[in-house]
Order: sequence, then structure tokens, then C-alpha cells
Amino acid sequence: MTVPIASPLAGWATPLDKVPDPVFSDRMLGDGIAIDPVEGQLTAPGNGVVTNIHPAGHAVTLTLDSGPVLLMHIGLDTVGLGGAGFSPLVTEGQRVAAGDTLIRFDLDQLARTARSLITPVIVTNGEAFRIVSRTGEGVVAPGAPLLTLEAVATGEPAKYRATTSGPQIEQTIALPLAQGLHARPAARIAKLASDFDADIALCAEGGHSASARSSVAMLGLALTHGASVSLRATGPDAGAAVNAIVALIESGMGELLPVGTAVAQPRPVPALPDTLTGVVAAPGMAIGPAFRLNTEAIAVPETGENPAGETRKLEAAKAQVRAALETEAAGDGPQAEIAAAHGALLDDPTLDEAARSVIAAGKSAGFAWRQAIDRAARPLRSTGNKRFAERLDDLADLEHRVQVALLGEAAQPTRPPEGAILVAETLYPSQLMALADAGLSGIATAQGGATSHVAIIAAGLGLPLLAALGPALGLVEDGTDLILTDGTLHIAPGKVAIDRARAASAARAARRRAARARADESAVTTDGTRIEVVANLGSVADAQSAVSEGAEGCGLLRTEFLFLDRAAPPDEAEQRATYQQIADTLGERPLIVRTLDIGADKPAPWLPMADEENPALGLRGIRLQLARRDLLETQFRALLGVEARGRLRIMLPMVAAADELREAHALLHRLAGERGVSAPELGIMVETPAAALTAETLAREAVFFSIGSNDLSQYALARDRTNPAVAAGLDGLHPAVLRLIDATVRGGRAHDRWTGVCGGLAAVPEAVPILIGLGVTELSVPAAAVAEIKALIRTLDLNYCRTLAARALTATDAAAVRALVEPLLEQAA
Repeated sequence: MTVPIASPLAGWATPLDKVPDPVFSDRMLGDGIAIDPVEGQLTAPGNGVVTNIHPAGHAVTLTLDSGPVLLMHIGLDTVGLGGAGFSPLVTEGQRVAAGDTLIRFDLDQLARTARSLITPVIVTNGEAFRIVSRTGEGVVAPGAPLLTLEAVATGEPAKYRATTSGPQIEQTIALPLAQGLHARPAARIAKLASDFDADIALCAEGGHSASARSSVAMLGLALTHGASVSLRATGPDAGAAVNAIVALIESGMGELLPVGTAVAQPRPVPALPDTLTGVVAAPGMAIGPAFRLNTEAIAVPETGENPAGETRKLEAAKAQVRAALETEAAGDGPQAEIAAAHGALLDDPTLDEAARSVIAAGKSAGFAWRQAIDRAARPLRSTGNKRFAERLDDLADLEHRVQVALLGEAAQPTRPPEGAILVAETLYPSQLMALADAGLSGIATAQGGATSHVAIIAAGLGLPLLAALGPALGLVEDGTDLILTDGTLHIAPGKVAIDRARAASAARAARRRAARARADESAVTTDGTRIEVVANLGSVADAQSAVSEGAEGCGLLRTEFLFLDRAAPPDEAEQRATYQQIADTLGERPLIVRTLDIGADKPAPWLPMADEENPALGLRGIRLQLARRDLLETQFRALLGVEARGRLRIMLPMVAAADELREAHALLHRLAGERGVSAPELGIMVETPAAALTAETLAREAVFFSIGSNDLSQYALARDRTNPAVAAGLDGLHPAVLRLIDATVRGGRAHDRWTGVCGGLAAVPEAVPILIGLGVTELSVPAAAVAEIKALIRTLDLNYCRTLAARALTATDAAAVRALVEPLLEQAA
């Protein structure tokens, strides 16, 4: 197989031998060609993914879809310019197409400041591809043929076959290179490492590591001056290799800048905190001893025996994991759906191709699988998006399961004591499933989030999960008493607090049993006012649960569940079939469908979106729908085809202005006319202060309001609800939020429009009397909360709730509002 490489620059092509730098002319980084540029634009020579972009902006590594890994280094000694004159337009992990601009650079400025503008284009994975032809010396245009590569036959022996037997030698130093670890010193380290019979790795503080034999891998560590780096080696020459490489680095290689040293002070032992706050990923309360789950990294040898044998090993391990996933996927519920998704990911052709190419280069099956997973993870990791970052756990889980299968036997997990709270840095779906019947009472993790697959599984198992608790969770030891409730983990709280928590938990369980006995009855206040209690849904299974829990309908169908975690959006037929199934499940109960609300913390892989400084204030909700009318039109058409026995309404998310509502209204009525059916009633979610304060204007167009208290609270209080550092202070009972709800109800009432609440506040017992007192007539809550909210409403007097609400609007803060309500709730209990 031959692979053409296009020129990334306009300029004069010249052989590497003429580059006045031995790192390139001696091919320490690999073979290639050089170009003296005449235009200040570096473009992609093919389709691929940006593997590394140097912090100084002068060099970029691109992994082409066809396999070659290319380093393009603009100028010589340009790392010392500190980025001056360079403007990178891509980020690590970003996918690019041939001809896309990677870096813009100022030719005039660099001509004055750089030693040379000559730009080497290097094939860094020469063990997998060799150059069979290259353009002659002379003028070359961007996109013109530059090199032709040929894949190295897979049967060729690897150049290096170290043994990993023997002890590991390790030494840590502070990097004394003035410009950090860039191409020249990386090449010299790689050349020296090749002289030793040892597996050698450079390890950065964050846990990332790179083979000392790979210049490109070391560049990916982005080590700056003064960075702490550990040299680790195994094999016959391990000690000599570490000593030699440390000596080379400490020599400075012509760039020595000593790192300031100070007398090492003993680190103070951090105190165990009394509480930690995090993100509620699965609701509930848990009391029990800590059970630590420590996931140790599986060590894998880098080099393999032979490509054919390593390929067979990998296929056998994947077959074992595939069989386990098929068994898990044969069940019901979210666990089965996630197992099916993992099965599809396991057989992803891109992963398979990446692993095979690494094996072909002489690497082991385990090393190849780890590299393939890492390559797939880079684009997700580089987005900085929380939801995409949570999907990294799925890849890590697959990597771990296959590595365990390659070992030949899996160590049985230690069984936790009955009622324990599992404590872990992070938790993989397969690990949680293995402990599903272990009698856990809850889960606390340092990382993770509310939309991870582990969170979905935990909710399905009825296990409270508190995520994103931070590194301090690592101080919690096995057996420590814990209380997990309301976004807070109480650590070693003492016997009195534990007894009080157990009593409160028992009382709540008794109230829940009593409430469920009357779940099918209406929620009517003591003075005869009926409040509709409906459920928030996110799947067909949720609809079934809502009916069994006594919900009077659906106040919010989150249609995102159809659009996320897939390669393409659902078409009209798939959407209609799902909506119809939910409507059939609800029977004559009403159904309110929220149109697609993605963007911000809910990105979709199939919908590329430009990076936004503040995505919560960017292109999301109705703004995105109007920007992508094809999505909104398809969803409207699907909903117009649903034959519901109950009333079907449609609700638009994140509306902030009347013109947004009018545009959607016009589109819906045009499509309904084309189909010859009546358009469903169209309402809006009130999630922004702008919508709340202009509710009277919006009520001229919207048939109803439903308050999304989660977003309304975060916008009103300027606290990101997905950020654990500030989310703990986010309280929908803050008087500022309550005044916005009051404004919404009054604005709707001016045009005889009803107002509901479908955010988390609707299920907070302290909030229910206030919301009813403000004039809210519908509460949409999780299905599991329906019976208890109904039971609470039956104890309330509407006139007293109105008095309470009026006082709450003038309270000083959320704590004062809760103090107002507390006596009423005690009486109700």
C-alpha cells in the first residue's frame, strides 16, 4: 500500500541533508524532506488528527488516517521565540481535513528573529512506513505531491525486543532545559535510549508517560522548564540506561538553565475534612462504612513476540470481553443499553485498525490496545467538555477489560461489607456491575459527573451516587463512617449524627410507604385545590415507571436521550416510533414533549460545534434549533405524526425572546397545515431571567409556561451547576429565584396561561408550599418522587401557602426561606 503526502507549504523543497541542524539532517527524528516557505501558512497534508501542538506554536504532529505520523517543524531554533510570530489554529485531538490551515506564521517577523525558516516534514513512524519517492529540489505548491510512502510489511521483525524482567529502576529530576523538552533534545534522548536493552519511559507528574525511544511521544508530554519528570526502566540495561539519560538531560544539551533549588520541607499531612461537596449523580441518602475500591494500572510489555501471534492474542481477549458484553446486553434497563454500546465500541473498526498498525510495528497486544484506546480518547480529552470527558471512562473501561482478558485470569474483586459506601477515584461501568448485588448502600467518587454511564447504572440500581468530590476523597480510609446526602459527604460524623441520620432515613422510608399506598389518588390541598403532579421522563422505561408510581402524566419529556451518544441523529421515523411508544404507555395521561435541548453540558458527537468561551450562554436550546432548522423541522414532523390518546403539547427550551417563539410557532403551524392536522399547543420553558421578567409579553404567544429551575437558578445566581466548586451554593429557594418564578406566574396569569415547574425544585419538599403559594399549578418531578409530593400537597392549605410565599419573597436568603417552611413540614410529617 502506498500513501501520498501533499505539501503543507508553498516554497522551495530541499533534501533533509541540506538542513543545517544534525537533529534533522542525521534523521534522528525520522526521514523526510524540508521546505523553505514563501507563504506564512502551514496546512494539513492529509486527513487526520492533531496528535500534538507545541506550546510555542512552531511545531505540530499529525496522525494521518492512512497511518503515517508526520512532524512539521517551522524553522530552526524557533522554540526559543516563545510563540512570537506563530498563531496555531488547531488544538490537540482535533480532526482536520487535507488543506485545513494548522498554523499561521509571520514570515517577516520570523525572518528577522529565527535562525532559519526551513521547515522539515518528518515521517516519525519509520518502522511502519518508508519513503519510496519524494519531490525533487525546487518550487512546490501547497497540496502538490511531496512524498510517497509505503507501508512496511507486517512480517518484518521489530528492531528492538527488550525484556521487561527484573526490577524497575526509577529516578526523578527537574527538567533543566531552558525551552523545555522540544524536538532537538527529544531526538537526542531517543537516540541514546536505542543503545540500551531496556524498556525506558519518561513519566510526567500528571501520570502521562512516553517511551524514551519515541521523540514524538515525548513531545506529547509538553514538558516545560523545571517540570518534574521520572525516568523509569526495566530490562538488563535498566540502571545504565537511566543513568545515561539523566546525565544527558542534566547536561542541558546546550540549553542548560539550572532549576532553582530549595531545602526540601516536609509536606504537612493534610487533615481529613469533615465534609466534602460534590455533584449529585444519582439521588438518595446512604449511611455506612467506607469501602475503598483501588484500580491498579495493568503493566503491559511494549514489545511483542511476533505480529501474527500478538494479533491472535488481542482477538481472543476481545472475543472474551465481547461474550461478556453480549450477556450483559441481553438484560433490561440502562445497564443492558450501556453494555450494548460498549460492545459496538469494542468492535469499532477505527480501534481495530489502530491496534493492528501498532502490532505491525512490533508492539505487544496489550501495548497496541492501550495505544489505540488512547488515540480514540485524545479528541474527547481535548474538547474540555464535561460530558465528552465522562465518556473517557467508557474507553478506559474497555481498555481495562481487554487487558484483564489478555492476562488470562481476572482477580475477583474484594466483596464489600453489607451496607458499605463504595469510595473510589473513578468507577468504570463494568466495576459497578460486578458489585451490583454486593449490598452497597451508596457510592462516592472523586471524579465523574451526573451524565456518566456509571451515574445511569447507579440510578437504575437505586444506589445514591455523589461524584466530583475531588482529591480529598483519597484521604478517606476503609471503614470510616460516612453519611451521603443532599450533595454532601459527611466523614466520620460521630455516633449521635449517625443515629439521627438513621432515624431520619427510617422515618422517610415509612412516609414513602404510606405515600405509595395512595399514589394513584389526586393531589388536592386541604381547602380543595387540585395540583397536577406529573413526571419528568427520559425514555420509554421512564414512562412505564411513571405510570406505576402514580404520575398523572408527563410534564417534561427530555428528547435528548434519542440524540446523544450516537454517530448520527435519529430520523423522523425513529423519533415518531419512540414518541408513539411513550404516548401509548401514558394512555390518556397528558404528554409534554420538550424539543431537542443540546449544547452546553449536553453536546452531541454528530454535531460539530465551535469552541465557546461560555457554552451555557452560547448556541443551545431554541437558538441551536433555529440555527439548524432541519433538526427542529424533523422533530416537529415526527411529533405531528403521533396519535396520542391524551393531550400532546410541545415545549421549547431556553426561550429568551418573543421572536424565537414566533419563528418556531410559524414553522409548527406550516408543517401541521401541510399534514392536514391541528398543531399541538406550544409552550416554553422559562429558564432565563429574561424570559421570567418578560413573561407577560411571552404569554401572548406561549400557551403555557414550565419553569426549568435548574438553569434559572444558575443564571440568576451566576453559579455553574456542573461545577462542584460552586454548585453547592446553588439553591433554587434563594429569594432572587423565587421572585423570578413569581414574575413568571403573574405574567402568565395576565393572559390566562398556567405555569408549572419541571426542574429539580419541584421535588424539593421545602419548595412545594412556596411554589403552590406563588400560583404554580403543576409540578413535574422524577417518577420516584411522585407519591411523596402528592402526599405532602394533601397536608397543605393554599391560603397559608400564599402567606408563606409572600414572606419568602422578602427573605434575606435561601436559609431564611427554609426556616420559614420548616415548621410546616414538621407538622406535615
